[in-house]
Amino acid sequence: MTRGSYLKKCLGSETAADIRKSRVLLVGAGGIGCELLKNLLLTGFGEVHIVDLDTIDLSNLNRQFLFRYEHIKKSKALVAKEVAQKFQPGAKIEAYHANIKDKQFNVDWFASFKIVFNALDNLDARRHVNRMCLAADVHLVESGTTGFNGQVQVIKKNVTECYDCNSKETPKTFPVCTIRSTPSQPIHCIVWAKSYLLPELFGTSETDTEEFDYSADADNAEEIEELQKEARALQEIRRSMGSDEFAQKVFEKVFEDDINRLRGIDIWKTRKAPEPLSYKQLESALSSVESTISSNDQKVWTLAENMVVFKDSLNRLSTRLKTLQESGNGNSQAVLVFDKDDVDTLDFVSASANLRATIFGIDPKSKFDTKQMAGNIIPAIATTNAMTAGLCVLQAFKILKNDYKDATMLFLERSGARAINSEKTSGPNRDCPVCSVAQAKIEIDLTRATLNNLVENILRQQLEYGEEFSISTDQGAIYDPDLEDNLPKKLSDLGVTTSTFLTVIDEEDEQPRVNLQLVVVPLSDSESQEQPIVLDKIPEIKRKPEALTSTTEHDHVNGTANLGKRKRDADEAELENGDPPTKRVAGVTLSDGVDQANPINLDETDGGAIILDD
Repeated sequence: MTRGSYLKKCLGSETAADIRKSRVLLVGAGGIGCELLKNLLLTGFGEVHIVDLDTIDLSNLNRQFLFRYEHIKKSKALVAKEVAQKFQPGAKIEAYHANIKDKQFNVDWFASFKIVFNALDNLDARRHVNRMCLAADVHLVESGTTGFNGQVQVIKKNVTECYDCNSKETPKTFPVCTIRSTPSQPIHCIVWAKSYLLPELFGTSETDTEEFDYSADADNAEEIEELQKEARALQEIRRSMGSDEFAQKVFEKVFEDDINRLRGIDIWKTRKAPEPLSYKQLESALSSVESTISSNDQKVWTLAENMVVFKDSLNRLSTRLKTLQESGNGNSQAVLVFDKDDVDTLDFVSASANLRATIFGIDPKSKFDTKQMAGNIIPAIATTNAMTAGLCVLQAFKILKNDYKDATMLFLERSGARAINSEKTSGPNRDCPVCSVAQAKIEIDLTRATLNNLVENILRQQLEYGEEFSISTDQGAIYDPDLEDNLPKKLSDLGVTTSTFLTVIDEEDEQPRVNLQLVVVPLSDSESQEQPIVLDKIPEIKRKPEALTSTTEHDHVNGTANLGKRKRDADEAELENGDPPTKRVAGVTLSDGVDQANPINLDETDGGAIILDD
């Protein structure tokens, strides 16, 4: 029998037909994504769209089976489409090398899919897709893996809990600009040495300007240009590997020249600038250092000792790489990678990180501590990815049958009596800041619409809101009764764009309404519309249960407590007592008398309260 015949016998003719007609979206073409794309095509899904911002790296090849060595530096989404098309030549596959948060992927675009599959390793992107699917009322199959553990969850608006119904532990990640330019903790220096310097010298450069596409990072063009210059300089130095000058060239490049460049940035006006190291000055102090210092992994090495280990490990790694290349019949593609149990790479990372830490005034770490911090990596297991992807497709079958009762939460666990465990899907959490809100679409002509149009014409006249309410975007508050200066401003000037989520919070004292989430879409036939803002339909906005209207409870918008009305009440109390109130500017508070030039101030007169200015 054909594959289609088997599918009909297993799932029935109706479900098999739905699979062929379904238009599905796959977000992420990594470990789970590669397996899931293969499964979707072999199962018979007729149209699959793939979105992924990343490019293929050498470290991906051990588990992302659609990619080969010749694909390194190319788009994951585009290569995945090209390779996977062979599994099902008749299927329609569309690939986007883009960020799923881009404006082109708006709510209406999400609504065009039957099912969305999340195969992401990024918490922020997962939350964004969850929110978009809820706004578009589209089924979402959420999945993820951590080592040998995996998880699959079906999310349906008003039927199941969403991704944000339960709090998630924020993973420890570090912005590139922090690692490359403004480290403030030992881990920043360790990550720099392990993930940047070591690969640039002995591995595969992550900033190869010939093949890497930086189009998605256009806003960071100046920083990217500097990183490209650094990469080219290191590639030039790499050619001198094995020579007597190699260590000096590397040292002067990363610990002198690059640091002097960083000192020219304006950010050092409010913090201590980094101090470059001098190769020649350190050379004169090396004679007093024991050559076996690297074996003492419990000791925090001195500056001179770090210099000795740096030079020695650099020579060891250079010799290893040369030998590896020669034994591979001239294979210049041979590389060295970090391994916490590899003495040479660990010595290099420890010494390099400590030298950089000294430059930025950060406490250095012992080799033992560095090993613990640098080696704290959860492995990506190919088998776990494959099993998780298979479970995603099985859950999709239940969605197509409208069988939400059996669309359980699935877990892969290495320990325990069973490898695959499940539990019944819970209903929506009434306290969830994402799925418990009322939702509606609002059409806006961003060339004309002002905040006053939204407040007066829509919220007060059509939705009958009172005086006490606030409006927020992802960037913060744009309106409350203390921010009336914003009323004449255009919404576009306040950061509102297509697909922006506007959250309206009722702050009335007696039984306020649940939060209202308005999704901005372009105004159709805007030239013929008299009003620049049109509400798609009047939403049902329920009242909060009495337990949720206590004055001690905080409403949450995107995880941030809204203290608008309570803050104004406190200001009024201060005025009655003769005390000066604090200032409110777009939801940010700065007390009179604190240093307005600093973004963070410690108010020692008020119990050590920290005042933030974002």
